[in-house]
Amino acid sequence: MPQNGREENGYDPEDDRNVNHDNGKLEELGELSVERLFENQEVPSWRKQLTVRAFVVSFVVSILFSFIVMKLNLTTGIIPSLNVSAGLLGFFFVKTWTKLLRKSGLLKQPFTRQENTVIQTCVVASSGIAFSGGFGTYLFGMSERIAKLSTNTHDFKNPSLVWIIGFLFVASFLGLFSVVPLRKIMVIDFRLTFPSGTATAYLINSFHTPQGAKLAKKQVRELGKFCSFSFLWGFFQWFYTAGDDCGFASFPSLGLKAYKYKFYFDFSATYVGVGMICPYIINISVLVGGILSWGVMWPLIEKRKGDWYSADLPETSLHGLEGYKFRQKVVSSDLPTAGHSSDHVSSQVSYDDKRRTQLFLRDQIPAWFSIGGYVALAAISTATLPHIFHQLKWYYILVMYIFAPILAFCNAYGYGLTDWSLVSTYGKLAIFIIGAWAGASHGGVVAGLAACGVMMNIVSTASDLMMDFKTGYLTLASPRSMFVSQLIGTAMGCIISPCVFWLFYKAFDDIGVPGSQYPAPNAVVYRNMASLGVEGFSSLPRNCLLLCYVFFGAAILINFIRDLAGKKWRQFIPLPMAMAIPFYIGSYFAIDMCVGSLILFVWEKINKAKADAFGPAVASGLICGDGIWTLPASILALAGVKPPICMKFLSRGTNITVDNFLTPQG
Repeated sequence: MPQNGREENGYDPEDDRNVNHDNGKLEELGELSVERLFENQEVPSWRKQLTVRAFVVSFVVSILFSFIVMKLNLTTGIIPSLNVSAGLLGFFFVKTWTKLLRKSGLLKQPFTRQENTVIQTCVVASSGIAFSGGFGTYLFGMSERIAKLSTNTHDFKNPSLVWIIGFLFVASFLGLFSVVPLRKIMVIDFRLTFPSGTATAYLINSFHTPQGAKLAKKQVRELGKFCSFSFLWGFFQWFYTAGDDCGFASFPSLGLKAYKYKFYFDFSATYVGVGMICPYIINISVLVGGILSWGVMWPLIEKRKGDWYSADLPETSLHGLEGYKFRQKVVSSDLPTAGHSSDHVSSQVSYDDKRRTQLFLRDQIPAWFSIGGYVALAAISTATLPHIFHQLKWYYILVMYIFAPILAFCNAYGYGLTDWSLVSTYGKLAIFIIGAWAGASHGGVVAGLAACGVMMNIVSTASDLMMDFKTGYLTLASPRSMFVSQLIGTAMGCIISPCVFWLFYKAFDDIGVPGSQYPAPNAVVYRNMASLGVEGFSSLPRNCLLLCYVFFGAAILINFIRDLAGKKWRQFIPLPMAMAIPFYIGSYFAIDMCVGSLILFVWEKINKAKADAFGPAVASGLICGDGIWTLPASILALAGVKPPICMKFLSRGTNITVDNFLTPQG
C-alpha cells in the first residue's frame, strides 16, 4: 500500500481536501476520503476475517434476536430490520472481549471493521430464518389448529421439529447461490444504495475510525447526534402506541380522507434517512406510484364495488379490491445507479471507490461454483421436498427453481433501490400459482403454502446476501468472508429458529388462537389465501388480469422510452420498479422518503460542501437510531410491557358521538 499519499494511478489526496470553498473555511472539513483514514491499517485476508470469536458472538446474539423475531411473528406479524442492532451488539461484545484480553496480555488479533461486518452478516442471516421460515405465516398456517379457523379444514400438516429443520436446511441455501454472480453488477455497476446496508457500514466504519482524523470526528459526532435523536424519537413515540392505529405513525397529517388511502407522513426517522440516501428519481418514482395507485386507481375501482366484485366482501378478501392490488406486478429493465441522478457517473472516480472496488473484486467467487452449487442444491431439494410434503410434486419444485433466480434478482434490486423487501409478496404469488396448479383435490392448500416457503427462503436470503455484499464493499470486507458468514449464519438459523418456535409451541397451548397471547394473525391469512388459490384465476375479481396485462405492457413501454431518451431527459422519467412498491404497501413511506430528499436538496442549495460531507452521516444516524430502538422495543414487548397511551385521531362525526356518550345526561 502506498505510504507517500499519492496513488500510482495519479490520484492526489489534495483532490479530497478543502471542500468548503464557498465560505473560505479551507481546513474545517479536511479529508473527505473514508478509506484514507484506514490506509495505514492492514486489511486482513478473507480467512482471517472469519474468527472463532466472531461466530461465538454471532451465535449468542442470534439466539436473542430469534426470540425477538419469533415473539413478533406470533403477535403482530410486523418484523423490523435488525441489521443496525446486529452491528452494534457485535461491536459491543467483541470490543469488551478484546479489551479484557488486551489487559491480560492474551490478545492475538485486533478487532477490525471487517470482523464486525462478518458478525453483522452472520446474525442477520441467522435471525432472518425466523422470518422467512414462516413460523407465524405459511408454516404454522399448515397446522390443524389454524386449519380449524379457516375455510379449508381437511388439508393440513402439523408442525414437527424434525421436518421443520429438514425443510429449512433443504430450502434456505439456494438463494445464496442464486445471486452471487450478480454481485458486481448490483454493487459496482448499478451502484445500488441498499440504504440499511449503507447505514450499517457507516456505523461500523465510525466505530473503528482511527484517532486524529478531523473530518471523521465531525462525521461521527453528527452520526451520534442524529442517532441519539432518532432513538429518543422512537422512544417518545412508543408511549402513544398502546393500541392498533395509534401514535404518530398513524397521524392523519394530510387529513382523514387522505389517511384512508395511505397518504400521510408517519414521522419515520428511518425512511426520512432512506430518502436522503436514495437518488431523487427513486423517491419521486415511489411517490408517483403511490399517487397513481392509492390516489387514482383504488378509489376508482372502489366505485365499481357491486359490479366488478361483490359489495359484501371484506376489504382483505382477494376476491375484492385486495385482488387488484395483489395482481399489479410491473417489471423493470432499465436499472438506475446510486447517486442523485440515475445516470450520473462521476468523471473522476474517488479514491474510496477505487480502493473498495479493487478489494471487492480481488477475492472472486467463481461463477462455476455458484451456478454448480445452485444446480446441485436444487436437485437435492427437488428430490427431498416431496418426501416432506407429499402434496408438493417434484415438477412444481423444478419449475419454481427455474424462475426463482429471476425473482430473487428482482427483489434484491428493489431492495437496493428503496430498502423495501417484497419477500412475502413473492411468497403469496407462489401460493396462488402452485395452489391453483395442484387444485383442492390434490392437497393444493399445503402445496401452495410449502411453495410459498420455498420461494420466500430463496428470495429472502438472496436479498440479505446482496445487502451484506454492499455493507462489505463499504467496510472492505471480502465477498468470500461475507458469503461464508452468510452460509454459517443460515445454518445456525435453520437450527436456532425451529428450536425457539418449538419452545413457544409447547409452552403455550393456545398459540394461534384468536384473542390469545400469541394469536399468529398472519397464519390464518396465509391459510385463507392458499384456500383461495386452489380455485385458480377464475376466483379473481373482474378485469383483474386485464389490468395486470395493461400495467405489464406499460412498464415495458416506459422502460423502452427511458432507453431511447437522452441523458438529459431520462432523469425525469420515473422507474416502474420503484413505482410498483406503493401499489401494495401504501404511499406513506414515499412521503417520508420525499421529505428526506427535500431536506438534502435544500441543504445542498445552502451549502453543498457540507451536505456532501455530512449528509450520509445524518441519514445513517436517523436510520441507525430508529433501528437500535427496535431492540429495546422488542424486548419490552417480549416482557409484556405495553405503552400507557393510545393516541388516535378520529373523524368529526366519531368525535361528536364519543362526546355525546361521555357528556352527562340531564
